[in-house]
Amino acid sequence: MSKLANDTRVFKINPEIDVQNVRFNNRYGFNLAGHLYLPLDFEAHKKYAAIVISGPFGAVKEQSSGLYAQTLAEQGFVTLAFDQSTTGESSGSARNVASPDIFVEDFSAAVDFIGLQDFVDRENIGAIGICGLGSHVLTAASVDVRIKAVATSVMYDMADSMWSGLNHSKTAHQRRVEKQFLADQRWADAENGQAAGGLHELPFDAQDQPIQSDKLFSGDLPADADPVTTEFFNYYRGRAFHPRSVNSAAAWTATTPLSYYNFALQAHIDQISPRPVLIVTGEKAHSRYMAEESFNRLNEPKELVIVPGATHTDLYDQMNLIPFAKFSEFFKKNLK
Repeated sequence: MSKLANDTRVFKINPEIDVQNVRFNNRYGFNLAGHLYLPLDFEAHKKYAAIVISGPFGAVKEQSSGLYAQTLAEQGFVTLAFDQSTTGESSGSARNVASPDIFVEDFSAAVDFIGLQDFVDRENIGAIGICGLGSHVLTAASVDVRIKAVATSVMYDMADSMWSGLNHSKTAHQRRVEKQFLADQRWADAENGQAAGGLHELPFDAQDQPIQSDKLFSGDLPADADPVTTEFFNYYRGRAFHPRSVNSAAAWTATTPLSYYNFALQAHIDQISPRPVLIVTGEKAHSRYMAEESFNRLNEPKELVIVPGATHTDLYDQMNLIPFAKFSEFFKKNLK
């Protein structure tokens, strides 16, 4: 471990919270970069409950997950915010390749790491997934029983969204067109010897042709941008810009949807029970229906919290809206 240097976190930093750079490997050999947050009045001889945190999809630990980690460290937990494989400061010779299998594994690798710390009670480890990593953390918890309590914030099912489109809007014809587009892109990548960047959720034009871009956000926000695009732009390109964030400054590989087409996240989340689950979403979040669908598939014990007036990205960083008191209560109750 090393003290945090060249601090590039994009939220208000609490100087009383000790945070350290850490590295750990997953079982596929990727080396993950994390920030380990120690609670206020930390005592090395004590055993603390711990929480591993990642997300949103395409973000880095210096953004929302770090804010959650710092705030819960203020509540007495050891916390770990980490970059997913191939993103941020984590390893991967191919960059910004999203993989449902590997990203699920990354949560278990984070549990490995934090549970090996002398000051952590490995029988009391929880996990949080924000946005698209919410679907991954539920999937991880369904098989990794070391995760004793799990929570999501504005949960977004990446596999369902890529396959079905937002609000299940993708038609069978569009899906056929997209699969051919992805096949053609694989040929182009193979011929060029490198993967092209692109959009992980393809929009379609009026002729049902995919619209592609090598960056999630290029230049200024278009005047006719829809509310969801505007919301993401204002977060990633505005108040929380970070140069290592896929969503702030780059794009996923153009063929990213292929693996999500073949990997249905959350297939067994009913098996998390009897371990508890907390699902938090915003009243006005465009992803709200995904959180509610996941909640309905879960068995007890479970709890759904809908934050009045909150949009999707409000729960990334708006301290007056994120129900940190609820997160703290949930984990204090379920991680002894």
